[in-house]
Amino acid sequence: MPKVILTEITLKSLPLPERGQATYWDETISGFGVRVSQGGSKSFVVVHGVNRQRETLGRYPTITLKQARGQAKKLLAQITLGVQQNRTISYKDARDLFLEACETKNKKNTVDYYRKRLDAHFRFGRKRLDEITRTDIQTRIRKIKTSSSEQNHAFVVIRTLMNWAVREQYVDQSPIASMKPPTKPQARDHVLTDQELIQAYKVSLEHPYPFGPIISLLVLTGMRRSEVASMRWDWISHGERTITIPADVTKNKRVQTLPYADLVEAVLETIPEIGPHLFPSRSETGTVFNGWGKSKERFDASLENIEPYTLHDLRRTFATTHAKIGTPIHVTEKLLNHISGTISGVAAVYNRHSYMDEMRTAVTEYDTYLENISKP
Repeated sequence: MPKVILTEITLKSLPLPERGQATYWDETISGFGVRVSQGGSKSFVVVHGVNRQRETLGRYPTITLKQARGQAKKLLAQITLGVQQNRTISYKDARDLFLEACETKNKKNTVDYYRKRLDAHFRFGRKRLDEITRTDIQTRIRKIKTSSSEQNHAFVVIRTLMNWAVREQYVDQSPIASMKPPTKPQARDHVLTDQELIQAYKVSLEHPYPFGPIISLLVLTGMRRSEVASMRWDWISHGERTITIPADVTKNKRVQTLPYADLVEAVLETIPEIGPHLFPSRSETGTVFNGWGKSKERFDASLENIEPYTLHDLRRTFATTHAKIGTPIHVTEKLLNHISGTISGVAAVYNRHSYMDEMRTAVTEYDTYLENISKP
């Protein structure tokens, strides 16, 4: 990160990062700097010790630059003189640094997934990271009463943070290194029946924007929910009737171009163009829809006699329905953007056929199938 001479003037004019956080280090005091977030908040930090341990001194302007610089000098002097021993990082600072590191290499949805569960289930505050025990973590996981799957999600996130802390040498070992997930994850194989599928689809056509059209597109395209939520108008070619998903959004980091037919076109025509995204967030400018839990609860309340399902089950149902109507498996895999199935390895390297015509035929036949099963 850049070094600057921190003054009140430079502090107020520091550029905001496009994403995540950026730290500007003071040229006059080694290890002292200010961390600037994408949203504009500024926090003074000091880094010390062989492990480059970071401590947050306070947020500007609650604490002034003069106060922060004085506090940093005092802390660094105490460490140098041995009055204060190097301490391990606090949990709060570890959380902040972990999320900051994730923002540089993970998708926003992944970072939000981590942040949500850390903040909901693991509030250790300023407690030293090396003082957090296996029992502390187990206790908090047991308090999660929503579902066993949420317990597993929380476990995976805190384990990821602790493994990161070991790699960064903030702790010698993870307190949950040998701990197993609370429950054994169950491989899902749920597929909606034709009656359940068409009911969900019909209700989605009447359900308010944005969640109604989101469900419609999940049913009709087999796309992942993160892909639908991230959709932009410039991904769509109405003339070619295609949706092109960029590599930084797809799970396998490969660009995918999907053809679509009449039913998708009808859904797109109902979506208001209020910005670059089809489904922008209502709470935060520049972000996309992420209110899945409550929105799905409200949607499911309109359904009758349907087995519990997840949104990913709609993708599995999409694939199963294509098998039912005779779509060749390699065409279905192209529609799903799978690369580990029938066209993989050497075949994937040499077979560059787009299968666009075959996919167009498949999505048209899929539309016809849905229309047929929707008839009384």
